[in-house]
Amino acid sequence: MRAVDDLRTHLQAVVASMGFSWPEKCVVEAPKEAGHGDLSTNLAMLLAKEARRNPRSIAEEIAAALMQNVPDIAHAEAAGPGFCNCVFNPSYWQKVVRQVEDEGDEYGKNKAGGGKKVLVEFVSANPTGPLHIGHGRGAAYGDSLARLLAACGYAVSTEYYINDAGRQMRMLGLSVLLRAKELNNREFTWPEEYYRGAYIIDLAKEFLTKEPGLLALPEEEGIARCTRFAMEKILAGIKDDLRDFRVRQETFFSEKSLVASNAVQNAFQSLDAAGRTYEKDNAYWFETTKEGDDRDRVLRKSDGSLTYFASDIAYHHNKYERGFDWLIDVWGADHHGYIPRMRAAIAAMGRDQKSFDVVLIQLVNLMKDGKPLSMSTRAGTFETLHDVVELVGADACRFMFLSRKSDSPLDFDLDLVRQRNLENPVYYVQYAHARICALLRKADERGILLPEHTPESVLALLTRADDVALLRKAASYTDVLIDAARTLGVHHISRYATELAGLVHSFYAREKILGTDEESLALARLALLRAIARILANALHLLGVSAPLEM
Repeated sequence: MRAVDDLRTHLQAVVASMGFSWPEKCVVEAPKEAGHGDLSTNLAMLLAKEARRNPRSIAEEIAAALMQNVPDIAHAEAAGPGFCNCVFNPSYWQKVVRQVEDEGDEYGKNKAGGGKKVLVEFVSANPTGPLHIGHGRGAAYGDSLARLLAACGYAVSTEYYINDAGRQMRMLGLSVLLRAKELNNREFTWPEEYYRGAYIIDLAKEFLTKEPGLLALPEEEGIARCTRFAMEKILAGIKDDLRDFRVRQETFFSEKSLVASNAVQNAFQSLDAAGRTYEKDNAYWFETTKEGDDRDRVLRKSDGSLTYFASDIAYHHNKYERGFDWLIDVWGADHHGYIPRMRAAIAAMGRDQKSFDVVLIQLVNLMKDGKPLSMSTRAGTFETLHDVVELVGADACRFMFLSRKSDSPLDFDLDLVRQRNLENPVYYVQYAHARICALLRKADERGILLPEHTPESVLALLTRADDVALLRKAASYTDVLIDAARTLGVHHISRYATELAGLVHSFYAREKILGTDEESLALARLALLRAIARILANALHLLGVSAPLEM
């Protein structure tokens, strides 16, 4: 059930009866202040010009029509300059329990996406070292975004772009080779940008065991072999870490394959056809300034080598060629300046810029003992995702990563998320689910049999304020998912789950459930809480977090 849709339908009937046309900018939403009703609309203010009347009087007429013709509405009134605030009868909200009972883990899923083909590309960390905690936030966000969009009726695919053709890969191989020389007391000079992590030493030791003649090879061949070995080992570790983190990547797309498949040339032809490229100083340029960039960008250098931007253009051109309607990239916040030039490329390909979106992921400040831990992949002073997940668990990591808007910095307190109390955000939500499950087991032990489908006559007893608060929150779940998908805001789900858990904990503190003298009321509240547990589990699933039966 969607109260917003239901009220909008009733309002459209009222507008038609008044002889007016429905204004496209009409908003039906929950008011910011609870005292202003369940839902509110600005409809009257939008009709004022056509009606040539005071919007307040129109709102009063709309309210009267709703009260007279819609049994589900208990009260409607004009407010302020012309808002119309509405309160539904408890019987309207009670329907949500039966809906959850009928739909189970499908509750909340909808067809808002209309089957639109979406590709979510995320993580895409260079395979030059293990995933760190910052990559983990992007991994959790991309994976949950894909789950969310699928729940909202989009045809979703996920992808990891492997940067396996650039200068950083050669530097990885060189770093391994130099460590191998160090282990064999050979003379060498460290380059300024080499990879220093202890994992490089481990890779060098392992490769020397596998290839004892490594140091006898010509240097370029040695670098190439070290690069291939190190990349394969690191990428395998990344895949293992993602799997353990409950992240599903359907495709790992190699940058090298772009060149092999002529994807780069195909993309260049698309830009040429749009008249957006030119030759200058023996280099090949793209006119990004025509799309708002601060300067034009080189795609192929004078020495014939391609820029990173050229590969990225080719990659996104390839995505469209594969039939995707909407491309969503999850990038680190430091790539913010890259968005305008990528949008310029999208436009030059003849694609709608609205078919391309970027979600920026801010850094994670990992805290322990009240102090921040420093992280640097190249220096090797970072906390790997594997180690943090092993320490606090995937549930805590994912929930914390998704607890705030993606482009907001996040302080991740390792000590807090290991606590088993309600101060721990993920424990707070999971315990609400486990608490309900424990109550249902207790009821079963007492011989209180809860039917699979609760009779309406029993649900009709759910009329008190705490009952209705839970019912209303349960009914808003689908709206939350649709809004989260529209804004690419997975944090809306974690916020919803936290608020719903808060209502559960308050309900336990204020209301009797098994202890009530009214057996029918006990059944009604058990049915309500069973439905709430299902919704909590559904929300946690979208976050990639488990819903424990006991804690």
